[in-house]
Amino acid sequence: MDLAGSAGATRRATMAAVDDHTVPESIGDRLERAMERHADTAGEIERGEQEKPRSLVRNLVWLAVTLVSLYLVFPSLVATFSSWRQITRFSATSLLAMFALQVAVCACLWDLQRVALRRVRWRPVIAAQLASNALSNIAPGGGPVGAALQYRIFVAAGLERRATVRALTAVNLLVFAVVLGLPVLAIPAVIAGNVNRNLLEAAGTTVAAFALIVGVGALLLNTDRPLLWIGRVAQGARNRIRRRATPVTDLPQRLLAERDEITTVTGPHWKRALAAAVGRWLLDFLTLEVALAAIGSYPRPGLALMAFCGAKALGNIPVTPGGLGFVEAGMTALLTLAGVSPGDAVLATFAYRLFSYWLPLPFGLLGLALAPKRLSPPEASATAG
Repeated sequence: MDLAGSAGATRRATMAAVDDHTVPESIGDRLERAMERHADTAGEIERGEQEKPRSLVRNLVWLAVTLVSLYLVFPSLVATFSSWRQITRFSATSLLAMFALQVAVCACLWDLQRVALRRVRWRPVIAAQLASNALSNIAPGGGPVGAALQYRIFVAAGLERRATVRALTAVNLLVFAVVLGLPVLAIPAVIAGNVNRNLLEAAGTTVAAFALIVGVGALLLNTDRPLLWIGRVAQGARNRIRRRATPVTDLPQRLLAERDEITTVTGPHWKRALAAAVGRWLLDFLTLEVALAAIGSYPRPGLALMAFCGAKALGNIPVTPGGLGFVEAGMTALLTLAGVSPGDAVLATFAYRLFSYWLPLPFGLLGLALAPKRLSPPEASATAG
């Protein structure tokens, strides 16, 4: 825990320096900061409280950045939204399947959080996830605001503050670790994979690939040497690519500390937690696969997975709420590169985002209705380190 706490303090100091507007910020800086914040739940909660409407200048700056960003991606948004007229190309069965898959995505997250929170009741878990997800997807820079709301719901439900922060940190680390591993898995699939002729073949290939992730994840959660090797390789690659940035020297040790945090929090139920984290991304990707298959498009699963991962990476850059516009533009372009016709790429992106982004928004109101009525603000001492 001391090592993890020290790593958390280092991350917060680094991000505080990056947040200083006197420091020029590159795209690489923004990507690294977005990745760091997944491991710093306490810092996210604190920043979420600071995002409350206290500073008119700060809010105006966020609004200006959001509007400029939306202007830049406006053509892709228009193209995506205009495809709603072709919704009749989707059968009722495919639409119902996409809805059911997204419900199952939420169920995986609920189960993962219940494991981390030591079998807490279902109601606060469902309420916190629905409400925080909706808020994160509508508020500019909404990740910290959503994290703060989620934390406040759990504390109002009677959960201990520090244990809640540790549990949410472990959940974020595990979910993010899985999505980081997907592009690596997609590379051999791209090289060896063939075009699937129907949804059953595509789904079978996808499930087999994700089963491999479960096996690799189990290995990394229980052994040190492979994780240290991955850390050294990733650290060396990052330092070679970003020669002008401050070198990273402690990535292998940080990976070990964060892995230990996950296994400590999940305890003997780590297998169930790992399966839930992998299932969250498997079912989300299958939503996109169903959207493509419903309109008769069957790209290689590896290429489709690369498009999916690229779009998710764009969604993690806190410029527009929920990556709005950037995800649509990125997914459409990457699906086109994967061999999907431009028209079908736009339509599949529209259907996927309809169920993964837009449909959950009104359910945020249900989350607030299920939440405890008194949501006390977090104490700085409870979320620190």
